[in-house]
Amino acid sequence: MSATNPLVRLRYRFFPDHVIGEILSKRWSDNAIPFAALVVALVVFGSVNPRMFTAFGLYDIAGQLAEFGLVAIALSLVMISGGIDLSIGSVFALCALTVLTALNVYGLPLSAAAALTLGVGAACGAINGFLIGVLRLRAFLTTLVTLVMFRSVYEMVLPGFATQIVLGMPDSPVWDALGFEALLGLPYTFYISAALAVVWHIVLSRSRPGWHIAAVGGARRSAYNAGIPVRRVLLLTYVSCSMMVAVAAILFGARMTSVGLDTGLGMEISVLTAVILGGTTLGGGRGSVAKALIGSVIVLILTNGLLQLGVIGTVSSLILGVVLLAAVWLDVRWVKNRQKLIDSSYVSPAYIRLADTLDAEDGTAGVFAVNDRLRTVETIGLGEVEGPEDVAVDRAGNVYSGSRHGEIHRWLAPDFRTHEIFAHIGGGTFGMNFDRDDNLVVCVGGMGLYMVTPAREVVKLTDEITRSWNSVIDDSRIRLADDLDIAPDGRIFFSEASIRYTVHDWPVDMIESRGNGRIICYDPRDGSTRTVLRNRIFPNGIVCLPDGQSLLFNETWACRVCRYWFDGPRKGQVEIVLDGLPGYPDNINRASDGNYWVCLVGMRGPVLDMAMTRPGFRRRMTRRIAPANWLYPNINTGCVIKITPDGEVLESLWDRGGVNHPMVTSCKEHEGHLYIGGVSNNRVGRWKIPGADPTWSSPVDYWGERP
Repeated sequence: MSATNPLVRLRYRFFPDHVIGEILSKRWSDNAIPFAALVVALVVFGSVNPRMFTAFGLYDIAGQLAEFGLVAIALSLVMISGGIDLSIGSVFALCALTVLTALNVYGLPLSAAAALTLGVGAACGAINGFLIGVLRLRAFLTTLVTLVMFRSVYEMVLPGFATQIVLGMPDSPVWDALGFEALLGLPYTFYISAALAVVWHIVLSRSRPGWHIAAVGGARRSAYNAGIPVRRVLLLTYVSCSMMVAVAAILFGARMTSVGLDTGLGMEISVLTAVILGGTTLGGGRGSVAKALIGSVIVLILTNGLLQLGVIGTVSSLILGVVLLAAVWLDVRWVKNRQKLIDSSYVSPAYIRLADTLDAEDGTAGVFAVNDRLRTVETIGLGEVEGPEDVAVDRAGNVYSGSRHGEIHRWLAPDFRTHEIFAHIGGGTFGMNFDRDDNLVVCVGGMGLYMVTPAREVVKLTDEITRSWNSVIDDSRIRLADDLDIAPDGRIFFSEASIRYTVHDWPVDMIESRGNGRIICYDPRDGSTRTVLRNRIFPNGIVCLPDGQSLLFNETWACRVCRYWFDGPRKGQVEIVLDGLPGYPDNINRASDGNYWVCLVGMRGPVLDMAMTRPGFRRRMTRRIAPANWLYPNINTGCVIKITPDGEVLESLWDRGGVNHPMVTSCKEHEGHLYIGGVSNNRVGRWKIPGADPTWSSPVDYWGERP
């Protein structure tokens, strides 16, 4: 086995499976298959018919794309909202007839003709939207009926104006420019469509109406329960769809200058094929402008290529129908299996061999020998708080702790019987410390770094950072801010335990042990946030050393304490100070004698230690076994140890059997007592330290006496 260990380590370090899972989980990964289909179409038809991509061929395709692409975007809006509009071909024909009749027959100005055409499109969309959104009729059947209705109106009106439309000639330079002039080899209509596409991209991806459309399509009842006006959203979506079709019809009228009985006929099939080929799902909630345009280009290349190859119209329609069936099949299969692919590849354990350690069991000797020294811990706020992961003590001796409910609790000195909610932040609160001005700086899981002023005002300091240019993972959002400390110059260094998982998924990060964490620095002097250290294995507790140049931090799953120099001649260097701990280190804080208190949240076991060297086994475990049966660290019993700055362990404090204070995630020394928190506890502990300086306090040690 020893011979294969280096190969296993290299395989899981340099060929991690989680990259595949990360890519599949991105929204833009939906464009991979359509983009590949586009490349294939370009290569095939470009080699068979090179004339398609000459200057004239590109000009012709660009003109068609200006109209066809807008209709595809319009249909995408409706499909993202969970509906469908089969009447777009009839609306297109009716609007094209309207603009040409207004210009060629009645001689209206272009602005009036365009407004009238948009009005016709809005009226058609309002009919569909009212029937589907307000009366809740089936979208497929309703738009199938309105397809026939709008087409019938078109065919009844067309014979009365067809001749006059052909013979008429509007006196409008703008109209002529839209139809026949170009800029940089592309028609003006192409640029108009491109501008509208950008606008709709912003609406769908960056605005409240766009989010409402996606929410309604993803889960209509949930959207309604969330307060979204579902009926109004659907009504406006259909109106917007038909108005976009009207714009496309205006551009078509400028290019063709006439209409016929076949105008818009069968367009719904072609556009539906393009939209589904682009990756917009039939089920709603998923789609984009880019997907619609990619699908539009594919369909236009396919239809134009077949036409130039001499394929008759019926055969071309048959081929397009087959493509539509294939696209629908791929869409259904992709939606069904995408999450399975993500689940099977996202969790990617790494190879990690923990350093050997001394036994910490009953009957063993040495500094880690189990004892009952914490059995005498007093309790503060028993039953008044849930999950006090960290504690802090102010200059007056008042005790603070966070909770899993997003509240900052405070117990007033000297007897700690008076309890109050000091502040409400809203997220699970973890590491906390006081700055020079007695502001309480807090790490909030899923929210970032916050500050609570003495006046109880909650201020967000930072919740994002510049995304790494070479990272597949989107590490711009701070997911799991864990613990913090403040340097003498005011800079706040805090750990983000994992850039992949949230606080609720910490066991998955443990199973990976890949080095998903980092150390971040927030500088209040200029408001900047930057990553100073990457690829750490669940970095947790942080304490700044008095030298103002370095800090100690714990790597929980690696069972070690490290030192990092953020300033000075050794800036950027990392050194392992203490390795092979018998448990998983959580927070670390200063002691009155110049040493440091380290909390072990749980103890190691031989089975889990061995599993850490079997990444394949851990991966199979996550895929085949329910999470309740996974291997977990033992976090039922922990302890507190004291170490020197150089990593020498001086003593350990235990509660044998976990009778009084079993869970330990943090501890702060203040005036001869150790105040203890635990993320699974329902109280704060207070333990008298034998021989400790009864006048020492952390705020004074950090910032000195108040003037």
